[in-house]
Amino acid sequence: MMRMQTRCSAFGQEEHGEAGDEARWEMRPGGMLVQKREGPSPPAPTIRVRVKHGGASHEIYLSSQATFGELKKLLAERTGMHPGDQKIVFKDKERASNAFLDISGVKDGSKMVLLEDPAAQAKRCLEMRRNAKLEKASKSISQISLDVDKLASQVTALEAIVAKGGKVAEHDVLNLIELLMNQLLKLDGIIADGDVKLQRRMQVRRVQKYVEALDVIKIKNSMPTQQPPQQQQRKQKQSALAPVVATTKWEVFDSMFSPSTSAANSSTTARSTNSSSAPTPRFDWELF
Repeated sequence: MMRMQTRCSAFGQEEHGEAGDEARWEMRPGGMLVQKREGPSPPAPTIRVRVKHGGASHEIYLSSQATFGELKKLLAERTGMHPGDQKIVFKDKERASNAFLDISGVKDGSKMVLLEDPAAQAKRCLEMRRNAKLEKASKSISQISLDVDKLASQVTALEAIVAKGGKVAEHDVLNLIELLMNQLLKLDGIIADGDVKLQRRMQVRRVQKYVEALDVIKIKNSMPTQQPPQQQQRKQKQSALAPVVATTKWEVFDSMFSPSTSAANSSTTARSTNSSSAPTPRFDWELF
């Protein structure tokens, strides 16, 4: 029993020791596993490397933990060669720009060879040309956008006139449509990619919207003039509030027919009662 406990405690110490050892290791940027240093790490030593380029040799001082890309930047100041066009060979092997010097085995006094990479140079030239074209296209689109802004203000002015019931000259509408179509032709001639292509597409849609607005103005301009709704409502209110004057003219017509029997009786009764005041009427009777 005592032997088993001793063995278990020893096994636990071994595990604890292994865990402590794992805690003292760290991963370097280049992927190398090194022992972790306690406290602030001392600065990396500065080394001197010799780089041969053609018939000249250059001595470069830099940190031992620097990358070959940083070495290329220092060599660009000496040789005038772009860092992207450089190819550094160390121990008969081309080194990548993100590789570290100390991990690659570079020490103080190491020798290297600098070569020019034609493929990288051609690629960089193509990239430069592409960027120059994109920049030129972006400037052209910006200029077209300013021109469209000026035309848009004129379109807005015509829309305001038509909205109030007025009419505009057809020549002005056709002239604006022609100017906007010219801007569309300029946009179609621009070859762009990426964000610049998106800007061109936005400007094309914008110009098309203004052309459609001018077509609507042309249709409304050809229609007969109508009074604005406000004036129509005002006239309706005035007609509703106006006083109604009814004039009646009566016309008197003489009787063309002989009086009826009831009328005769009533007249006889009235004659008997008012014989003293009213004269006796005379009637001409005809016998059939």
